[in-house]
Amino acid sequence: MKHIFAATLRLDLDNADERRAWERLRQMDKRQFRSYGKLIAAAVNEYFDRQEKEAALLRAVEKAVERGLRSQPAPAPGPVIERDSEEDISAALDFADSF
Repeated sequence: MKHIFAATLRLDLDNADERRAWERLRQMDKRQFRSYGKLIAAAVNEYFDRQEKEAALLRAVEKAVERGLRSQPAPAPGPVIERDSEEDISAALDFADSF
């Protein structure tokens, strides 16, 4: 015995995305997808499969970058940068105000 789930699809044809979806449904290849249900099942499964693959790829890239960073030697300390004195900052602000 088949287990069938029935659902109603409501598309607002005043909404551009939903109207475009409806037009695509009407033009679908009936030889490839014999019903809206088969097309919707394929689209939903493809969407979620892609999400899972992208998440797995992202995790793999993050791990590779992390391993790469751990294998790099620590950078040598750079030159010491002296902070501007209050007098230098005040002079710079006075110069900027002169415009």
